[in-house]
Amino acid sequence: PARTAGWCPRPRRLLCLSAFLALPLARAEPIRYSVAEEAESGSLVGKLAEDAGLTPPQLSARRARLLSEDGRQHLRLDRGSGRLLVAGRLDREELCAHSATCMLPFELLLSDPLQFFRVEVTLNDVNDHSPVFPEVRDTFKIPETSETGSRFPLERARDLDIGSNSIQAYRISPQNADFSVSYGSRSEDDKYLELVLEKPLDREEQAEMSFSVIAEDGGSPPRSGTTQVKIVILDANDNAPMFTKHVYIAKVLENMPEGSVILTVLATDQDAGINGDISYEITELVGDSAFLIDPRTGQIKITNPLDFEEAETHELGVRATDGGGLSAICKVLVEVVDVNDNAPELAVSSFSSPLPENTVPGTVVALFTVRDRDSGANGKISCALDDQLFFSLRPAYKNYYELVTVSALDRERTARYVLGVTAADAGSPPLTSTHTFTVDISDVNDNAPVFNQTSYTMYVRENNAPTVFVGAVSAADADVGLNAKVTYSLAPVPAAERPSCSCISVNSENGHVFVLRPLDYERLRQSEVTVSASDAGSPPLRANVTVRLVVLDENDNAPLVLYPAQDGSAASSELVPVSAEPGYLVTKVVAVDADSGQNSWLSYHLLRATEPGLFSVAVQSGEVRLKRPVTERDSAKHKLLVLVRDNGKPPLSATAALSALLLKDFSDVRLPHGSPPTDEQGDSLTTYLIIALVFVSLLFLISSALFVARKVCKSKELKAAHVLSGAHNLHSGLADAAAAGTLPRAYCYEISLTTGSGNSEFQFLKPILPSLPAQHCATGQGPQEQEQDFPCVPVSTEDVTPDNAGTLSARHLNCCSVNCGVAPIQPLQCRQLQLSWQEEYSDPLSTGVSSSSGQRRAVICATKYYFT
Repeated sequence: PARTAGWCPRPRRLLCLSAFLALPLARAEPIRYSVAEEAESGSLVGKLAEDAGLTPPQLSARRARLLSEDGRQHLRLDRGSGRLLVAGRLDREELCAHSATCMLPFELLLSDPLQFFRVEVTLNDVNDHSPVFPEVRDTFKIPETSETGSRFPLERARDLDIGSNSIQAYRISPQNADFSVSYGSRSEDDKYLELVLEKPLDREEQAEMSFSVIAEDGGSPPRSGTTQVKIVILDANDNAPMFTKHVYIAKVLENMPEGSVILTVLATDQDAGINGDISYEITELVGDSAFLIDPRTGQIKITNPLDFEEAETHELGVRATDGGGLSAICKVLVEVVDVNDNAPELAVSSFSSPLPENTVPGTVVALFTVRDRDSGANGKISCALDDQLFFSLRPAYKNYYELVTVSALDRERTARYVLGVTAADAGSPPLTSTHTFTVDISDVNDNAPVFNQTSYTMYVRENNAPTVFVGAVSAADADVGLNAKVTYSLAPVPAAERPSCSCISVNSENGHVFVLRPLDYERLRQSEVTVSASDAGSPPLRANVTVRLVVLDENDNAPLVLYPAQDGSAASSELVPVSAEPGYLVTKVVAVDADSGQNSWLSYHLLRATEPGLFSVAVQSGEVRLKRPVTERDSAKHKLLVLVRDNGKPPLSATAALSALLLKDFSDVRLPHGSPPTDEQGDSLTTYLIIALVFVSLLFLISSALFVARKVCKSKELKAAHVLSGAHNLHSGLADAAAAGTLPRAYCYEISLTTGSGNSEFQFLKPILPSLPAQHCATGQGPQEQEQDFPCVPVSTEDVTPDNAGTLSARHLNCCSVNCGVAPIQPLQCRQLQLSWQEEYSDPLSTGVSSSSGQRRAVICATKYYFT
């Protein structure tokens, strides 16, 4: 087989290969081959891989295949060798009919990346058909008066081959002296075959004769066809019919209805009578003819529908014969005019779906071809895409189009695109066809979870049950599948930023938030943690949100009376002059409540009194005042019991007992149940009066100083309280109580250590209250308690372990005193301090709950102390 394109000499083969690879999709010029028709199946047509600049392994790797316009596979590609082979029988006459050239176009399509080559194979004719006459036998009636040289038209033979393999010559066999054969062409489409009378006829010598006319082609070896001719000699009819035209041409629309007259042929005869009567007949009928002629009028009608796509022209032979047997033949050419009766056809060659949503613009989604069987404007096709916002059509080669992306895709906005491609021809009216491409978009993890709130605030009442549910966080992910599966956890924080409360956990599946252990409002008012929501994509995306846990106060602390002291020691009496007016301030009951809000609102009530009508107690301030003037009937000493009650539900209360001593003047102390004073008693009363005056003066000065000092201490105490949340992770119950103005009867230091801690020492912080000088502490060594001073020293946890929990002597602790902003309080007497170990573990809930790791906590509680 000839190789006419796509071949390069060996020295330039590398250069050619580079030129092929530089083409984006297709060659500018097709690869051409030629092959003889009727070649055996498997015959070599050409080395297609080599001519296309490819190697056989590339054909297999890139799934090479051949695509033809009519869908028939006349040729096949051997991927192993890269050769183009004949796939089946190739009949040029069947494929191309009477065309001078027969070409089989197709495309070589490659994937990954998409590329194709145009290939054209010329089918060479071989002499495989013999000439064939339309009629096996033909009879001529010739008048004996016919002159020498008269010509009698004969239906010429047909040969499906072309070129030199077509009919080249005619001859008569056996040789006949009366007739010869004349053949030739008057024009390109008007070929003729005639019998020529060589000498006059004599009916009397021979009334009829027979011979054969043989048509021979130019093949090697030549082929021939034969028709039998019978000559009947008639008496004088010396004028043959004559057509008005040698060739009649009719243009007929392909949708013309059956029975329509497309043309009328006309022949005349100079003879008269029966010799002038003309009848018409169609002589060239191939298969089922679509035409019929009226023998009397010469009208040619359509008997079967015409189809331009099957045959563009039809050639007919019409013979006119008069009554004397003379005849004439004309040629009728019927040109079928195309009508736009075929809609465009769209065939998909390649289609990719689904597409990742991160596909770059310009990606080829589909490759398809369109064709229209009509011709001219009816066969010109244009393609349009319904939605051109994200996709567009791009011409590839001839009638090939590419569907490509033009902008970024977002599955969260549109998960599926239904694209309609409309192909329309240029007919009037135009015909259209539509093909739908459904492009699914696959998800990529490009969206992080989003919480439904910017922050969460949850509330829990103090003294809550362990693992109590306090709320839930919720986050949604716009992706799908694993990319949208959200899990929750507590975000890790540096040790320096670790919250004071490690009691919060979150369920990883549903985001439920739990408080693992009971909380004390007086020790912890609120805590903040960061909850992280992460999806299951690769890599995972996450988002954080702040969860603020607010502890709500419960009324779990009774009021604490600070003044007068209620520690069981002898109570001092308040001195009241008998001349005092109603409203005179006797004293003031001072109490505090460790709770907050409504639970810390205190009210004071006089519960009992020696003389109920003499004294009154202010409900809000606790001030004890005279209610009426003192009379002679009133006793000198009075005992009062004041009830202090908070505003909680239910309310808690405490009582304060105090006594008042009525004096006429400070030089005369009236003692109850005594005899009239003597001189010695008078001196004694003078001494008591001086002491009382000094005491009242000092009491007034100290009260004023303490009132100012308390205001200053409060701000310092609040600032000092923040020291407890430092790197030592130490919390003291004394801090919150002192800030609220309350001194608890017992307080604890709490130290939390991780189980893997390498530091085995801890130390106590200095007391948060201001002006706390070191005091004496009892060592707790028995009844004869000795007082010693001890400096602040760190305490090693190696001395006390979970297996060796017990009493820790006060000599290991830093001693302190307390100044509460009221009357001076004696040094804090430390009787015994207890140190114990506690273990904290993670949330006992189901798996998926994130919490702190197990910790070892040392709690040192000071108990059994009192104010003296």
